[in-house]
Amino acid sequence: MKTVSLGSSPLQVTPVCLGTMTFGEQVAQADAHSILDRSLERGVNFLDAAEMYSVPARAETFGSTETILGNWFAKSPGARDKLVLATKVAGPSRGMPWIRGENSGVTKAEIINACEGSLRRLQTDVIDLYQIHWPARNTPAFGALYFDPGKDKPCASIHEQLEAMAELVKAGKVKAIGLSNETPYGVHEFVRLAEQHGLPRVDTVQNPYCLINRSYENGLDETCSRLGVSLLAYSPLGFGLLTGKYDATGLVGDAGRMSLYDSMRKQRWGRPEALDAARRYNTLARDHGLTPLQLALAFCYRDWRVASTIIGVTSLTQLDECLDAWGTELSPALLAEIDKIRWELRDPAQ
Repeated sequence: MKTVSLGSSPLQVTPVCLGTMTFGEQVAQADAHSILDRSLERGVNFLDAAEMYSVPARAETFGSTETILGNWFAKSPGARDKLVLATKVAGPSRGMPWIRGENSGVTKAEIINACEGSLRRLQTDVIDLYQIHWPARNTPAFGALYFDPGKDKPCASIHEQLEAMAELVKAGKVKAIGLSNETPYGVHEFVRLAEQHGLPRVDTVQNPYCLINRSYENGLDETCSRLGVSLLAYSPLGFGLLTGKYDATGLVGDAGRMSLYDSMRKQRWGRPEALDAARRYNTLARDHGLTPLQLALAFCYRDWRVASTIIGVTSLTQLDECLDAWGTELSPALLAEIDKIRWELRDPAQ
């Protein structure tokens, strides 16, 4: 895999990124280290984490993913220098008071303190890409469809958050900055204010992008393309729905990730419409001699909008399967069939 640039930053990353949110909950440290070893051996140079991981988020496992990564760096001489390391500062509390209390506004002080905590857990001097996990301001996210100004609460301004990032960059603790779960307005405001005040410019946005959630194409793709902000696509397999493992059984009794997320069954990935759409795409894959996973990942891997696709795995077998899908090509005719299904069903996991 050739590397690609992230925004206007000097960071060069592989177009496949290893997401690590399963490390510390679904994946024990020893197994996580084996996955990290294999990923590096296979040429992946990009890791993504977050201070709130592992997931499902619990007070007992807060920060465990970064700790596992830090322990791997400590025992793997030279590994840190070969990798682009991304992590995130959590947004306002979403039922996670153990991070910064219920009234976090993602202030300058909170961002700086969060970064210091991540650096300690990761056992590194610098974070290559530091991202805001979700907006400080009120926005529809994680399955919410409509903006409601009545839900606005006091929070740090975008300008203040950029000032925090500027301090971290100046101190050499962060190389580049990014956003996650953002809107066209948010991306544009971060760029506008950075340019207006001489502050660090965001280089990436990490948002969901997959066959059953192409909401990124509803305006954010134009925003990012024109402003030079790179998409890091998360949940390319639709939280497992696009692997085909739920086709016959539905979401009941699963031993995988969905069984750990009671809340997800009531949100975007657990909607009956999302599973119905996934079954359509999975059938389409099989009809064309592909596995559902190959179709779903190839859709992201080869899309011009995507700089790097974040894969999440719990085993070496899953890692190899996701990386082996890199060479899968989708014909124009197959892409047209994908678009036909989307025209009918839209984005049920938005």
